[in-house]
Amino acid sequence: MAFMKCCISADGKRMMSMEEFKRWLKQFDADKDGKINRAELENAVRGAGGWFVRRKASRGLLSADSNGNGFIDDSEINSLVDFAQKHLGVRIIQL
Repeated sequence: MAFMKCCISADGKRMMSMEEFKRWLKQFDADKDGKINRAELENAVRGAGGWFVRRKASRGLLSADSNGNGFIDDSEINSLVDFAQKHLGVRIIQL
């Protein structure tokens, strides 16, 4: 599933709510453990049409994984949102 295409901001970023972002990200949780690992994040970056998938996934994991366990869980999602807004062409909007 790709990002929503209907809501594009003036600067070309795809707009979505935090809940939409979480739902989109959860589809890449292949083992359904509630956490996103590097391989799953690679699939998410690829799904967003990103280039340099491994590099972006590694950087995203490093920037969001505050406890260093190699996974992004619900408590670390806000850090991943910051990364996605900077590197994946997404703008998270408040509803």
